[in-house]
Order: sequence, then structure tokens, then C-alpha cells
Amino acid sequence: MAKWVAMSVDLDHTQFIESQKKALDPPEDMHSFRRNLFIAIFFILFYVLACVAVAVATGGDKVSFVLAGLLFIIAGILAFWFQKCFRGRKKNEKELYLIREVLEGSRGARLITDGADNAVYYNEKFRVLCEGTGETTLDGLSQLFINDAQAYNLFQNLAEKAQKGLTDSLELCSGTGATERWFQVTAQPVSGWAGYVHWRIDDVTNQRDLDRSVRAERAKLIDFTDNAPVGFFSVDEEGRFIFVNATLARWLGNDIQSLLSHEYLHTYLDTPPVNAAPYDIIEGGGVRQLAEVQMKGPGGKTFLASVNQAVVQEDEGRVRTRGVVYDLTSEREMRKALKASEDRFQRFFDEAPVGVVLVDSGGQIEDCNMAFANILGKQPKDIEKHHLKDFLAENDREPIVAAVGGMEQGKRLPAPMEIGLIAGNGKKMVVSMHARRFTNSDNIVLHFIDLTGQKELEVQFVQSQKMQAIGQLAGGIAHDFNNLLTAIIGFCDLLLLRHKPGDPSFGDIMQIKQNSNRAANLVRQLLAFSRQQTLRPRIHDVGEILTELSYLMRRLIGTNIELEVIHGSNLGLVKIDVGQMEQVLINLAVNARDAIEEVSGENSGKLTITTDNFENDQNIKCCEDDMPPGQWVSIAVSDTGCGISPENLARVLEPFFTTKDVGQGTGLGLATVYGIIRQTGGYLHVDSEIGKGTTFTIYLPRLSEEEIKEGQTEDQKDSEEVSGDLTGTATILLVEDEDAVRTFSTRALTNKGYEVLSAENGQAAVNLLEENDTPIDLLITDVMMPDMDGPTLAKHMRENNPKLKIIFISGYTEEKLKDHMGDNIYFLPKPFTLKKLASKVKEALEE
Repeated sequence: MAKWVAMSVDLDHTQFIESQKKALDPPEDMHSFRRNLFIAIFFILFYVLACVAVAVATGGDKVSFVLAGLLFIIAGILAFWFQKCFRGRKKNEKELYLIREVLEGSRGARLITDGADNAVYYNEKFRVLCEGTGETTLDGLSQLFINDAQAYNLFQNLAEKAQKGLTDSLELCSGTGATERWFQVTAQPVSGWAGYVHWRIDDVTNQRDLDRSVRAERAKLIDFTDNAPVGFFSVDEEGRFIFVNATLARWLGNDIQSLLSHEYLHTYLDTPPVNAAPYDIIEGGGVRQLAEVQMKGPGGKTFLASVNQAVVQEDEGRVRTRGVVYDLTSEREMRKALKASEDRFQRFFDEAPVGVVLVDSGGQIEDCNMAFANILGKQPKDIEKHHLKDFLAENDREPIVAAVGGMEQGKRLPAPMEIGLIAGNGKKMVVSMHARRFTNSDNIVLHFIDLTGQKELEVQFVQSQKMQAIGQLAGGIAHDFNNLLTAIIGFCDLLLLRHKPGDPSFGDIMQIKQNSNRAANLVRQLLAFSRQQTLRPRIHDVGEILTELSYLMRRLIGTNIELEVIHGSNLGLVKIDVGQMEQVLINLAVNARDAIEEVSGENSGKLTITTDNFENDQNIKCCEDDMPPGQWVSIAVSDTGCGISPENLARVLEPFFTTKDVGQGTGLGLATVYGIIRQTGGYLHVDSEIGKGTTFTIYLPRLSEEEIKEGQTEDQKDSEEVSGDLTGTATILLVEDEDAVRTFSTRALTNKGYEVLSAENGQAAVNLLEENDTPIDLLITDVMMPDMDGPTLAKHMRENNPKLKIIFISGYTEEKLKDHMGDNIYFLPKPFTLKKLASKVKEALEE
């Protein structure tokens, strides 16, 4: 019971609790009590008489009836008494619940301790507060201040005072957490309960931070006032200074303390006003006073000042003035500076990179800069004094005039407006217009940013994004086809192991394999178009590349355009990536087709590709490069198209530059061609004549005999046709999500003597390894798989076997795996044959 009595002493809520208790248990009305007592006595007498009457009527024993009635009455009284006690107990519980809710709802933590400092009650906020100390006791509360000796000692003194019956409150700092916190700790002994103390702990960290901020802001305000470029002062009815800032004190040649101690306003006026109060600056005074006066400065010098003063009459004849002093000497300097600023502004206005126009309230142009005139292709004098709408596109005139005319003073347009201006040559210029109406003026300043070039670039960018998406789509399609072709070619190889030449089925199987290889070649060309193939420079004959590519070129340029390929005799060899070179030739062929269709429409044209050996003994200018003397293999791609104008010819290799209509070209084709050729070590030269056609000539370094031998040796090492024994006994884990590819690869490697464990994805492979203790010598895994991809699986397996050898197989480029390639890691592109697979496995296991 002491716990709940102690709870009622909360400093903030005692009166509230008492009022609630009164509301819940109002005093009974004495008249009502007497009435109820009378009714009870009457009911008892009536019940006794009724029992006697029943006994007489029935001839029974009167005493027995009366005794039974009295026992019933006593039972009723006892029941009434028990019910009254139960209601009183519920009422007490309700009151105690109300008190607990009040304490729990308090903003601060609450603790009540007894004479032995034991916790009698604490609320939830106190429990949270003491979570870091481990105890929800007074000792736990003291642990909040253990890191600050001074705060800890103050808390102990506060506890001792509370035990002596003294109420006190302190602000203490707690450094136990990550940040410094401050608490208002209040200790109040409980009246009538010796040794019981009510503790209230409020977090005042935010309040202290706020107070600190207020003090800092006040200091800033004082600093601002003292260092303002004007003087501030206030004098009383005697003209004595009661406030002066540092600026005015400096102008007067005195310190602030001396001025406030014994100095008067008129002392510092060179000619004090006649017939004026000591606080006036002009004759006759007044509530508002403004005058230019000579004031005394340091060393007896005077300076011209403008003083603006307000006089406030207070109670009992007191006067307080509020004055502002402007040093006109400084103002003259400011005017000079302002003039210089205006000159600078005029230069900025004239030379600003955006168009600036000043219009009046009627929309007439009062001034404009050269940038705006350049947008319109006019001179400023031809624009001024004209109405703004004269230069607006027809559909923009009414909305712009309405928007600009409806602007309030000091306001700007909510957002810039994209509008059209009609230039002097009739061309529509797209601009972004910003507008603002001057404060206290009806004039409006307009800023115009030319967006014409940006809009053209946006269109080019959108087109390039479309082409990129097409490239990604082509790459994705090629990847899926590579999976299918891997299975087809692989199973053909397995069939050929059982059906040798002479077998009736041998020819059919070879037809399937040959057509599959042809399909693989088409996929390779598709990847070359999307720039997603694995780039490996090898020694090639350009004539052979053209022969293989001519079929695709004919499809690209259409049947109306004749394609002629002229091969040079004894053509030298070059070291190139065949995929890159195919992309170059495809881009040039597509450009030639577009040029021919532009000049001849549906009529036929001609595309000629000529190869030859070329040698020069001095530098030759090729576009922006100088081709040094040397031996080269040239590829000339000539068309009978419209040709390229001289001004466009200088920019034809720039990225995003195109002469095609919007949506017809990205402007990246020739830039890509140029980049690939230069990366290969070659050069590009362009000749064109309007109406006759264009010739792009590619010069590739011709290999010497020694370079050919070295390159052939390297190619032989990297060749897929590895001779020798391709069998083995190693244990291989094969992970491939394509069932057909996994089945073929498993059978192929099993036929070579290897023990093969197969899984359909990365997670299945991990589960398989957990169930199988067989050590793995080689991991062959697809790159792109659901749930867990190949690189993730490889990383997981290498955690237990760092030297594990890995072969990644994929229909995508090896470039996508550059971050995962390393020691004992190999790459086998799809589609692959049985022999390619076995050769790569043998290569990986033997190294």
C-alpha cells in the first residue's frame, strides 16, 4: 500500500490526482443517507409483520417464521456489505490505475524510493533511461553520471539532501552514451512518509542546445550591429548616450564605454541645433527627425553624416531615441563603387552567354543584349522598341504575353517556359525563357537560353539509345541461339562417333552440322553488329573476310543495289579481329545504301569494294591523321550515292554528327568505324563529290614474313583444333541450365574418360557438393544462370579450393567476364564442338 500512496506525490500531478479522486468519489448527501436508512428499517419491520401474518394464516409457529425472516435479513445485509466493500476496492484500484497512468504519461522519468533507497515504483521512461546501466534503481540512476566526477558528486549531495527532507533540483551532465546528454534531476521527499523520495528526471539536452543557439544568435546579432556599415545610437532625455554601436564609436574617435559613461549627443555635433532639446538633431525637434549634419570625428576632424532619428516619449517624462547615422563620405565612395558596378553590369549584360531582354509593362522591348540578338540573327537596334510578341512563334504569343503580363512585382515565373522564337531567316529557335518583374517597377527582365542545339542532341541521344537497345536485343537473341546451336552441333558430333563415312546416315548428319555451323556464323555476325563478341585479333586474309561477308551485305543493301567485290592479287595478310572488321564493313555498306537511296530512290545504284596492296614512302593525310610511310592493305568502299558536302565532310567522323533525318541515324556509325580502324593500327581516308558518290578507303598494316610466322605460331597455340590425346580421368563438375547443352557436354566428356558430375544451376551444384565428398579437379560452368550465376558459384567453390581450375562457357562475350578472369580460369564461347570442349578441358587440366 505504501507503494501506491507514494505514487500520489508527483509534483506535477498531485492536484490533478486529488481532483480526479474527488470526481470519482464525491461525498454522499446526508439527506439521501437518512432516507435510505428509513427505507431499510421500514422494509425490515414490514418483512417481520409479513412473516407473522403468514404464520397466523397457515397455523404455523410464529417464532420460527420470525427467526427465518431475521436470518434472511441478516444474509441480505451481509451481502450488501460485501458488495459495498467490493465496489470500494474497485474504486481504489481505479484510482491507483489512474495515478499510474498519469505517471506513465509524464514527459519525464519517475522513481520513488524508500528510506533504504530501494525502488518502490518507477515508470517505463525510467526503465528505458537506465537500460545502459543495468539497474532500475537509484544506484542505476547515479551510474548515468559516473563518468563526470563533478556531476556524480552533485547527484550524491542531492540524494543526501532529499533524505534530510529537503527538496532540490539540479541540471547534470551524463557522458555515458555516444553523445553528451543533460538531465534536470528533481528530488522531493514525500510528505508524511519518512525516507520516501520522489525523483523526477527530465532530458533537457534539446533545451540546452536551444538556449545555446539563442545565445549564439544573440552574439551574432550584437556582432552584426557592432560591425554594420552604419552607426546606431540611442540617447535619453538629457541627450546622454545609452546605446552606441562600434561603428559609430569608431567614427566619433572614442570607445563605447566612454561614450556610454559621460558623453552627450550635442558634444559631437559641430553645430548643435538652436532652440532644441538635448536629444534633438534639428531645430524644433519632432517625432521623426532627418538631417545632414557635420559630426566631430577623431583628431578634431569633421565628417558629413545623414542622421535619421525617431523620438519615443515614455512614462514620467523619459525619452528614448532610436538613431541611424550614415557616413556620407563612405556613401560617396559607395556611389563611385556603384558606378563601377553598373559599368561591370553593363559589360556582363552585353557579354552574357544567355539572351537578356528588358521589357516594359506593355510588352515593348526597351533593351536587349547581343546574345539575344544572335539567337534571332539580328542587331540589338533592330529588336529594341518592338513588341515582344513580334518575335514569338504564333502558337506561343498569347500564352507568353498572358503569363508575363500577369506576374506580380518582385515575382518570377513559377518555372521556365520552353517557347519558340522566329529568327530573322524564318527558322524557329527553341529557347527556355525565365522571367521576373522588378520590385517597385512594372518592368520585366527576361532571360533566354538557346535550346536548339540541346534539342538536336536529345534527339540524337534518343536514337543512340534505340540503337543500343537493338544491339542488346541482338546480343540476347544471339546468346539464346548459341545455346541451341551448341546442343545441335554437339549431338551431331556424338552421332558422327557412331556413324562413320560410308554409313547411310553420315551425309545427313554432316548436312545438319554444316548448316548449324552456317547458322553459328550468322550469329557471330549478329554479335559483331551488336559489338558483343569476344575480340581476338588473328592473322587474316581480307579477301576471305569479304567473301564470307558478301552474302550478308547483299541482304543489307537490298536487291536494287549492285554489289561488286574486286579482289587484289597477291594480297598481303593483316592481323585484325574479324568481328571488328566485319562491323566496319557492315557500317560502311549500310551508309552507302542510304546515300544511294537518297539520290536514286527506288532506282538501282552500285556499291564497289576493292582490295589491293598499297605502299607509300612519305606521310599521307588521312582525315585528321598523318599515315606514316609503310606497306598497307587497302580496302576501298565506293558508292554512287549523293556524296558529302565539304562542310559536312570535315565533321563526318564526329560522334553524333549525322546528315540523316531525325530518327534515321545515330551519328555513331562512322565514329565507330574510325575508332576500330585506329585501334587496329590502321587509317581511314574519305573522298566525296556531290552527286557522284563517296569512297571510304581503309589502310591496314600489312604483315611481314616474320610477323606472319610469329602470328601463326600464336594462332596455332590458341587454335581450337588441338591434336593429340583428348582423353582423361579427372573429376569434372559441369553446371549448365540448358538441358540439351548439359546432356551433350556430359556425354562428350564421359566418352573421353572423365568422371562428370552435372547440375542444372549454381545452387544445385552447391547441394551436390555437400552430398558428394568426391574432390573436384575442374569446374565447367555457364555464366548466366538463375538463382546463382557462374562467377558466384566459382567464388564459392574457390573458398574451399583456391587452386580449382575453372572453365566459363557462355554465348556472351568474354569482355563481360573481365572482372572474374584470373589464374586457372578459362573461357569457351558458345557454340562449341565436342572437340573444342575436349581440347579446352585438356588445356585447362594440363597447365
